[in-house]
Amino acid sequence: MIGKLRIKLIIASMCSLLIVLAVILSVSGILSYRKLTSDADSLLAILAENGGNFPKREHPAEEPPPPSDRYRGDRRFSPELPYELRFFSVSLAQDGTVLSVNTGKIAAVDSTDAVNFAQSVMDSGRSRGFVNDYRYTVSSSESGTHIIFLDRGRELDSFRTFILTSAGVSLAGLLAVLLLLFVLSGRIVKPFSETYEKQKRFITDAGHELKTPLTIIDADTEILEMDYGANEWLSDIQNQTRRLTELTNSLIMLARMEEQPAAEKIDFPLSDIAQEAAESFLALAKTQNKTLECRIQPMISMCGDEKALRQLITILLDNAVKYSQEGGSISLTLEKQKNSIRLSVFNTTPFLSRKSLEHLFDRFYRADQSRNSQTGGYGLGLSIALAIVNAHRGKISAATQDEKSLLITVTFPA
Repeated sequence: MIGKLRIKLIIASMCSLLIVLAVILSVSGILSYRKLTSDADSLLAILAENGGNFPKREHPAEEPPPPSDRYRGDRRFSPELPYELRFFSVSLAQDGTVLSVNTGKIAAVDSTDAVNFAQSVMDSGRSRGFVNDYRYTVSSSESGTHIIFLDRGRELDSFRTFILTSAGVSLAGLLAVLLLLFVLSGRIVKPFSETYEKQKRFITDAGHELKTPLTIIDADTEILEMDYGANEWLSDIQNQTRRLTELTNSLIMLARMEEQPAAEKIDFPLSDIAQEAAESFLALAKTQNKTLECRIQPMISMCGDEKALRQLITILLDNAVKYSQEGGSISLTLEKQKNSIRLSVFNTTPFLSRKSLEHLFDRFYRADQSRNSQTGGYGLGLSIALAIVNAHRGKISAATQDEKSLLITVTFPA
């Protein structure tokens, strides 16, 4: 149990960290990409306003060039920018004929490549986007279509490097946190582990200590009955002593099963065990006007603790008989599937809330909140069943379709 708690703590922490890192990387990537495209579109807008070129200087060489009104005062656009950019443009007539190609500001693209890029842009039908590492914009007029391409290769390479580096650092951080959690989680759950071990030890020790006085009380009651004869007070003492003894034995059994001791596991015929357990309840169900049906696939064997699994089937059948209404139906099914053995017990019941299903396997929980003693039991049966199933690496679940029936399903690896 403590081991599962530690694993859940590690998984929850790692999932939380993974989500936070994914959000941070996504937001950073989106903002960086939007900044990249926004800058490129601003430059393309300037080029489009000037026919595919930057504004020419009209002042003497010693004077700085006048900035365009579109980027006046913007630190992103320095006077050296027109000499740093690589761009080209293609003009097309309305019928798609190439009118002109300008590749004077780029060496990596010739006229043929430029025309091919322009044709792919026209085929896409988009007015803005990327072709390879070139950001483009399309402007149309009565004379035709003008497509300007701006080389963003360096910026895109920097963006990709940023993403890959961030992802690598995040992955390394996740692994480092995972190692730290493996070390620190042991210390975190250690107090809970010690408390849980003390609780189990207390239950086991107290159970053994209670057995002796209960046995003495029961024996003394029998002597008093022999001396003074039977009466209702002595009978009540015997009944309550018997109930306390059963409760003590159940608590000790539950504590031992949760420790998952290395019990001897052998191959045994599970089908025969299920059939024998069902037959022992046939008479009880019949006296209460209840029907018990069995669908047991023959020749099913299993490796495990035979005594514990016999007790498991007995607990499930006992629970079904106790809590089904008069005239109700009960069924036991045992079958072997592909890679598992499936055991299920079904019973009708007057009412069972779906909200109570998640608590059925809790200690001392009873769906009947009145907790009367007519049905017997202490709310420990299904808790013991859960411990037995966990000790055999199986799974147990409870379900109801109409809140008037209960289906408990146990699955063991074949």
